[in-house]
Amino acid sequence: MTVDGKITTREFSPVDFTSREDKLHLFRQRALADAVLVGHSTLKRDNVRLALPAELRDERLKRGETAAPLRVIVSNEGKIDHHLKIFQSDVSPILIFSTSRMPTRVRAVLGDKAILHLSKKKTVDLVEMLRTLRRNYKVKRAACEGGPTLFRSLLERDLIDQLNLTVAPFLFGGAKAPTLTGLNKEFLPASVRFGLTDMRVIGNECFLTYRIKRRR
Repeated sequence: MTVDGKITTREFSPVDFTSREDKLHLFRQRALADAVLVGHSTLKRDNVRLALPAELRDERLKRGETAAPLRVIVSNEGKIDHHLKIFQSDVSPILIFSTSRMPTRVRAVLGDKAILHLSKKKTVDLVEMLRTLRRNYKVKRAACEGGPTLFRSLLERDLIDQLNLTVAPFLFGGAKAPTLTGLNKEFLPASVRFGLTDMRVIGNECFLTYRIKRRR
């Protein structure tokens, strides 16, 4: 994020204001996960494959893991474009957690490209999603890579354990540029406290790692 807490511009453009080191940091964190979570809006905007560099794939294989973590898309409405880059690569299996609101034609196309988990509820039950990942896919560590709406939803349900945050030397300003928790004007149900566990300064960026302090 920028010094004033913005994670992108008011146009929600893909993040391109951080350094190469930050991109590598993201890859290294991704490589430690069993599954990577991404909200549909962020996936559509950034259009990423959620892949890993060759050296990190090799390290995972040496640890006895798959070459890359599972790729998990979260979408309440399920109106997902099958032309997105993520569906054009076989980096790792793709799971989609959505609802019965997903259009029939989309189900037919995506059923050949991903494993669909469709809930009868209006929105994706994130707690049940994580249970399914643990029970059916042996996922012990899931990394949420955005967007802010998904992150906030996980935070509100006390489903976040660790926050990896890079502070970049920029100021964006503006009320319409989203922060870590998006553009929601409402406060979180309760304040969330974190404990700083690591801090590194590389170049002009600060890399922070926080662990959440659980409410008793």
